[in-house]
Amino acid sequence: MKKFCLFLFVLCLCAAAGSAFPAWGDTVRAPVPVEEINPGYVYVGPVGDGGWTFMQDAGRRAVDEAFPGLKSSIAEGVEEGPASVAVMERMIRQNNSKLLFACSFGYMDFVQEVAGRNPDVTFIHVSGYKRADNVGTLFGRMYQPRYLSGMVAGSLSKSGSIGYVAAHPIPEVIRMINAFTLGVRAVNPDATVRVIWLFSWYDPGREREAATALIEAGCDVLGMHADTGAVAQAAEEASVYVIGYNNDMSRFAPTMHLTAPIWNWEKLFAPVVRQVADGTWKSEDIWWGMKEGAVDLSPFGPAVPEDVQKIVNDEKARIISGEQLVFTGPLKDQAGTVRVPEGVSMSDAEMWSMDWFVEGVLGDIPR
Repeated sequence: MKKFCLFLFVLCLCAAAGSAFPAWGDTVRAPVPVEEINPGYVYVGPVGDGGWTFMQDAGRRAVDEAFPGLKSSIAEGVEEGPASVAVMERMIRQNNSKLLFACSFGYMDFVQEVAGRNPDVTFIHVSGYKRADNVGTLFGRMYQPRYLSGMVAGSLSKSGSIGYVAAHPIPEVIRMINAFTLGVRAVNPDATVRVIWLFSWYDPGREREAATALIEAGCDVLGMHADTGAVAQAAEEASVYVIGYNNDMSRFAPTMHLTAPIWNWEKLFAPVVRQVADGTWKSEDIWWGMKEGAVDLSPFGPAVPEDVQKIVNDEKARIISGEQLVFTGPLKDQAGTVRVPEGVSMSDAEMWSMDWFVEGVLGDIPR
C-alpha cells in the first residue's frame, strides 16, 4: 500500500509538470563494445513456465543472435524481495555485466538500491515507474491486444459469464482486466467478467484451482493474467474456451484456445542493447505497443469464426493506426459512476495509476 501511495504521489507531480513520468537529465552514457556489455536478465519465474519468463528468455536469445559477440546471462526464479539485490550484485561482479534487465514489477526498489552503488551499469526495470540517471523503464501496451482478446471472448461466450484468473492487484493487472472487459462488452454488452486473485505471478496449482472455481461458477470462457499454461490446461479438460497470455498457449489447449495477447520481448530488449553499444542510451520510459510490434495477438484457434476474426482484425488495424485508443470515454466504474467523460481518452499517467474496475467486472480490488 505504501508503494502504491508513493506511485500516486509521483504521478501527481508528473501530471503537474505536464509529463506522465518524472524527467531525468539528458545524460548520455559512454559507448560499451558489444562483447563487453554482458547483459544480465533477472527473471521472476523459471524459463520453462511457458509464459512470462519463457517469452522473455526467447527475446533474450533472439537479441544474442542479433548481436555477434554478445554474451548474456540469466538468473531465474528470483524472489521479488531483498534476495534480488544479491543476485544483481553477483551478476555485475561475476559476469562483469554493464547492462541489467530486471524483469518483474516487484524488483523496482531493489533496482534503485543496486543502481545507486553501480553508476557505471545501465539498469532497465520492466513494468516499473522509478528511474534514475542509470535506470530506465520498459514495458509494452499490452492493454491493446487485451482489448482485442476480450472481443474474441465476448463473441464466443454463450452465457455472458466470463472468468479471469488474475495475479496481483496492482495497476498493471487492473488495467489489463479493464481492457479485456471493454473488449468483451464491445461485442457482448451485457456480459460480465468475474475475477479471482492469485496474489502470485507463478503458481500453477493455484492457477488451476482458480480456473476450476470459475468454470464451476458457470463461466464459459476464461481469461488470465498468470505465468503458466495451467489455466489453459484446466479449460481444455473442461471443454471451456480460454484466452491465453504471454505466449501462444494453444499447445496447452489445442481445441479450446481462442487466442492470446503475446509479448515480443526482442523488440523491446534489442534497441536498449544497441543504444548501450552506441553510447546513445539515456534514462527514459519505453512503453511501446502493437504499432512497434512489442505486443500482439496470437493466431486464432479453430473455434473462432471467420466473421469474428474479421471484426477483431479490423479493430486491430484501428489500434495500430491510432484511431482506437481503447480507454476512451464514456467509461463507468462498477458503481456506474462516469470516470472518463465521452470523447476523452485516458492519459498514460491515468492508465498507469488505474485502481478501479470498469463496469462489467465482478470482483473487488483488495486494498
